[in-house]
Amino acid sequence: MTARAEDFARLITLENGKALRDARGEVAYAAEFFRWYAEEAVRNLSDISTAPSGKNRILVLQQPVGVALLITPWNFPAAMATRKIGPALAAGCSVILKPASETPLTALAIASLLEEAGVPKGVVNVIPSARSSAIVPAILDDPRVGKLSFTGSTGVGRILLGNAAKTIVNCSMELGGNAPLIIFNDADLDTAVEGAMTAKMRNGGEACTAANRFFVEDGIADDFIRAFSQAMAGLKVGNGLDDGVELGPLVNRGARDDMEKLVEDALAHGGKLETGGTRPDQRGFFYNPTVISDPGADALLLQDEIFGPIAPIQRFDDLDDVIRRANDTEYGLISYVFTENLKKGLLVSERLQSGMVGLNRGVVSDPAAPFGGVKQSGLGREGAHDGMLEFLEKKYIAVSW
Repeated sequence: MTARAEDFARLITLENGKALRDARGEVAYAAEFFRWYAEEAVRNLSDISTAPSGKNRILVLQQPVGVALLITPWNFPAAMATRKIGPALAAGCSVILKPASETPLTALAIASLLEEAGVPKGVVNVIPSARSSAIVPAILDDPRVGKLSFTGSTGVGRILLGNAAKTIVNCSMELGGNAPLIIFNDADLDTAVEGAMTAKMRNGGEACTAANRFFVEDGIADDFIRAFSQAMAGLKVGNGLDDGVELGPLVNRGARDDMEKLVEDALAHGGKLETGGTRPDQRGFFYNPTVISDPGADALLLQDEIFGPIAPIQRFDDLDDVIRRANDTEYGLISYVFTENLKKGLLVSERLQSGMVGLNRGVVSDPAAPFGGVKQSGLGREGAHDGMLEFLEKKYIAVSW
C-alpha cells in the first residue's frame, strides 16, 4: 500500500474531493494500521492463574468473535477501512466491508490489494451499495455474524444498535463529535493557531475529530481571532488534484448547502463574520474557510457537528465555566486544550468529558493509541492493542492438573 500511495491518494481525492495532501496523509495513516496489526497478531496472549482455593487453574483464552460486519464512512475511505480490517484479520475474523455509497472504489482497491498480498478469497468481502437500510439488517440477521463495527453519525449508530440487539451482536461504535477547543491566556499564540488550524481543517473540516466549538480566554482572544482568521483566509481552495490546493470541495451539494445555512443562522444569532462566509467563484461544491466570532449560544453550529470549514469562536473568563460549556453536549469524542501550564492542562484534560484530549496538539490519531469516545460518541476503542481485543471473545476454562 505504501508503494502505491500516490495511486490510492489520487483515487481518494477523485472520490470525495479532499485535497491531495490530505489524501496522501490518509494513505500513510491507513497503511500504518496494516503494519501495526501485523505486529499485534502475535500478541493474542492467554492467561493462566491459580484459583484462590488452590483446587484448579483458571485458563483464559481469546478467540475470534466471528464474521465481522464493518461499516465505514466516506470522509476517510481508506483509513477507516484498514483501521477495522487490520485488527479483524489479526484476531482471526473474516470480514464483510460495507463502504459508504460515496466512496466504494477505495474499498474495492484495498480488497484487491489484500487478495494480491495473499489474503484468501472470501476472507475480506466488500459490498458496495446505496441500500444500506435493506442490506445491513439482512447481514446482521445471519447467525454467522458475530461483530458489528461502525463509524459514522450517532443517529445511524442508534439504528444499527437496535438492529444488532435482535441477535445480540457484539458492537463497536465510533460515532459523532462536537469537539471543544480551549485556548488559555498562557498558551503560545503560534502553537495555538497552528494546532487550531490542524484540528479544524484537517480533511477540510469533514472529520469527527474536527474542532467544532472554539473557546478562547479574554486576554488572548483578539490576537487569536486575528491570527487564526488570517490563516484561514490564506488557504488555497480548489480542485483537490491541483498543486498547492489546501481545501477541496465538500462531498456533495447537501453538505455545501448546510454550510450556508449554518453561517446564516450564526449571523442571525449575533455572530460576527471574521472571514469567509461565501462560495468561491468556481464550479463545484466549494465553500470558503469561515470564522465567526461570538455567535449566540443557541446558534445551530454550536449544537451539532459542523463537518465543514467553519470555525465558531466564543470567549470565556472563568475556568469552571468553560469546562461546563465544553461538556454541555451529548457528544464526547475528543477535546483540545492549549496552555503552557502543564499542571492546568492535565487537570482540565481530566475534567473534560471526552475519550481523547489533544493537549497543545491539533491531531491525536495514531494506530498505536486507543481511539474512541464517551457519552453518545461511541462504544469501544479502535487502534492500539485495544483494537484487536474488540474482535476477540474471552473463553474461561477451569482445569486441574
